[in-house]
Amino acid sequence: MNFELSEDQQAFSDTAKQFADHEMAPFAAKWDREHHFPIDVLRKAGELGFCGLYTPEDAGGLGLSRLDSSIIFEQLSMGCTTTTAMLTIHNMATWMIARWGTKTVKDEWMASLVSGENIASYCLTEPGNGSDAANMRCSAKLDGDNFVLNGAKAFISGAGSTQVLVVMARTGGEGAAGVSAFFVPANTTGVEYGKAEEKMGWNAQPTRTVSFDNVVIPKSYLLGDIGQGFKFAMQGLDGGRINIATCSIGTAQQALNTAAAYMQERQQFGKPLSTFQALQFKLADMATELVAARQLVRLAACKVDINHADKSTYCAMAKRFATDVGFEVCNQALQIHGGYGYIKEYPLERHVRDVRVHQILEGTNEIMRVIIARRLLGDLKEVL
Repeated sequence: MNFELSEDQQAFSDTAKQFADHEMAPFAAKWDREHHFPIDVLRKAGELGFCGLYTPEDAGGLGLSRLDSSIIFEQLSMGCTTTTAMLTIHNMATWMIARWGTKTVKDEWMASLVSGENIASYCLTEPGNGSDAANMRCSAKLDGDNFVLNGAKAFISGAGSTQVLVVMARTGGEGAAGVSAFFVPANTTGVEYGKAEEKMGWNAQPTRTVSFDNVVIPKSYLLGDIGQGFKFAMQGLDGGRINIATCSIGTAQQALNTAAAYMQERQQFGKPLSTFQALQFKLADMATELVAARQLVRLAACKVDINHADKSTYCAMAKRFATDVGFEVCNQALQIHGGYGYIKEYPLERHVRDVRVHQILEGTNEIMRVIIARRLLGDLKEVL
């Protein structure tokens, strides 16, 4: 088993790092402060193929593996957590459209999605249900050659500033089997957007509710078949959990690098902080846990790439562990900076704010534990 990056993977990583260093890192604090959504940077990322990383080549994407994509997202998130997170959401939605969209939709929209000319949001969560996603109330009723959508979605990243929505809506009875997936142009009549939420972090992208008031879309905008939407959503979330875990790792690595440099520069009691064993041990623990989290995320990505039977369990493990570790590493990096870590002259407080939500979205870490435990208790004869 070789843990080293291949030549191609190293090239992907280097390209992503260069983009992050030049196009994201110098502006991330300003975007956060001004609540600016840098859609122009997302489009520049699209010029490098970063808007269609694992979208198949026959749909215009790069057709990379989830492991390759994770390596790229890790480097990008070292530049700006929030912008990279939006990029991962766009990649997930674009992949879903490429995989299950009709020829009509793909012919009209795929080129602009993989290029970043158009950006996609993903609409699953509703105001009345977060973890209980299968209990959604947003509906899509067939009316002749069209579907009519009614209902609302909550906490939708990019909403109001993106051009495409992938929407899960109820077309049948209760539960997961009654959910279908739809492609919806964001400017369709009847689609309305709430105010941008005031958030703790992720300020470089808008988060809004999306309401559907008798929104009429043609039958050709159905993704896959009736009743397959929840299955698609869960497949999308396997990759989404790898992606958000990766964003935690990249941000935490940047925080660790910043803390290590600070320890060598800052002096207390006439000595550099780097000479104090207590801080050395803290740094060592941060690095060790971060390496462990990175390897678990890459293992989960490999499980998705080979379509392993337990891929969802591994993705849940990786998401739970990496987002918890990522937050703790950022928090400890802030602690090493003392009072300076708490002020916005340094990036640590932004890193802490931005990674905190990763323990909530794409399924809370409590739900990740439920997924893991059910797998373990469901078949005690088989070990993961």
